[in-house]
Amino acid sequence: MIDKKNIQFSSHGSTCRGWLFRPSQTENPPCIILAHGFCGVKEMRLDAYAERFARAGYCALVFDYRHFGASDGEPRQVLDIKKQHQDWHAAIACARALPIVDPQKIVTWGTSFSGGHVFAVAAKDRDIAAVISQVPHINGFATARTVGLVPNIRLGAAALRDLVNKVLGRSPHYVPAFGRPGDLAAMTAPGAYEASRKLYPNRGGFSENVAARIFLSLIRYSPGKFAAKLKVPHLIQVALKDKTTPPKPAIKAANRAPRGELIAYDVDHFDVYVQPDFEQTVTDQVNFLKKHIG
Repeated sequence: MIDKKNIQFSSHGSTCRGWLFRPSQTENPPCIILAHGFCGVKEMRLDAYAERFARAGYCALVFDYRHFGASDGEPRQVLDIKKQHQDWHAAIACARALPIVDPQKIVTWGTSFSGGHVFAVAAKDRDIAAVISQVPHINGFATARTVGLVPNIRLGAAALRDLVNKVLGRSPHYVPAFGRPGDLAAMTAPGAYEASRKLYPNRGGFSENVAARIFLSLIRYSPGKFAAKLKVPHLIQVALKDKTTPPKPAIKAANRAPRGELIAYDVDHFDVYVQPDFEQTVTDQVNFLKKHIG
């Protein structure tokens, strides 16, 4: 039996909202904290992971970043790396304060863009018990190189336009998060748009746009540099056919992490979120948790 309820916490004056999954027959279990990747919201399959963790005896706290999903923050769909790190630390503080969990056993779980965030967050919070990074963004330059020169120039122009809008107090200039090859969008690898459709719930209603200013920061964001600082068990799962977050930087980061454990799958980026490949990736995560957290 799994108990699921809404939860909220404050992050720098704004409210982040999410879900708390609790196993009914486990006292003071460890807590896994989950947040999505680039422009993602919790409804995009994070509940599937949280439910699996709860069935295995863990609490799971899933949240949306400020400016996204159910959380507050204006203007909408603004991806700010510093703010998202702050939201992670606020979520960790919230989890530790819950009387139903073991505050000494907090695990951070990130995927894609947030798979890189958890490197930086755990490097700052040395009391994190373990880290899981699924198909993580590790190196900004490597990701930009995968996108290609012409798409990067177009995204850079959109980012400058958005930055001008910000300075002038105008609404953000948005671009789609997902597109097909040749589209002006954040992720346009072959098959990415079609694969991303499988992550959205049937009811829809979620924005798939992002304020273009983030593209001025992406190339400089390389959280893999924190790998050597992480002294806790760290599972890094890479997709060898990944055309969105290149696997080689993640493999190198796993080798640098003192307690890193690497698992590689012969799949593409979005395959890990849905069946049949979801089953293997989440089973490996549960086994990692049982091994290191109990």
